[in-house]
Amino acid sequence: MEVTATKGQIIKGKPVADQISENLIKEVNELVKEGINPKLAIVRVGAKGNDLAYERGALKRCQTIGIETEVIELSEDITQEEYEKALRNLNENKDIHGILCFRPLPKQLNEEEIKYVISPEKDVDCFSPINSAKIMEGDTSGFPPCTPTAVVEILKHYNVELQGANIVVLGRSMVVGKPTAMLLLNENATVTICHSRTKNLEKVTSEADILIAAVGRAKMIKENFIKKGAVVIDVGINVDEDGKLCGDVDTSAVFDKASMITPVPAGVGSVTSSILAKHVVKACKAQNNK
Repeated sequence: MEVTATKGQIIKGKPVADQISENLIKEVNELVKEGINPKLAIVRVGAKGNDLAYERGALKRCQTIGIETEVIELSEDITQEEYEKALRNLNENKDIHGILCFRPLPKQLNEEEIKYVISPEKDVDCFSPINSAKIMEGDTSGFPPCTPTAVVEILKHYNVELQGANIVVLGRSMVVGKPTAMLLLNENATVTICHSRTKNLEKVTSEADILIAAVGRAKMIKENFIKKGAVVIDVGINVDEDGKLCGDVDTSAVFDKASMITPVPAGVGSVTSSILAKHVVKACKAQNNK
């Protein structure tokens, strides 16, 4: 696989996010001219710090693009029935085109039941099993999760060849690992999924042209996990021993060995809210037969 970067190039998310936003502003302007106003509803239970941080980023990005927003804040002790009712109200509200449910939900709420309640047509972050199935099928009419989509967008923006590339995804969650692997498989890459039980993990990851780290362990990936010249996408968001935000990759340790690497913060996370906005516009167009 050819990579055009010099060694140790930090590839930031902002240029990717800005380019996506620029295109969306034009699309939204066209819709508004026709009297259609794309709108996102964010459903949040309680006020967890990471939810609020993502919410701020999403609201700011939507405002920049011209997408209307509404935050539905529900109490920490909400019942299953009350949550499902709030979701059904949004499903039926024709002014709402996209719904984002912050997860994980509190223990008294059963996600396995709730995921069947959200309208697949409005489910802009792949909560519904219907959208999960569409990723497996390679059906582009659905909505893959925003973070895995951001990973693919970053790789494409920086002209990383995906077709035929040997890619290792470290992590197998339904939120990041599995959907990322499926999206890359749909780009004709050869994908290996690794996890905590993988034998000879360092050997497997060090043979990858592209390594996607999504395991949730601070600075786990050292230089012996990386092939010389590999592209490294760090999806992890952790706090290190000094209380600073860091990824799954020990960036300073792998910097000289990798050809490209995303930073944490300012990497994948900064693209995610643009993908969310893109999905809201896509949902709005589909619901208005555009």
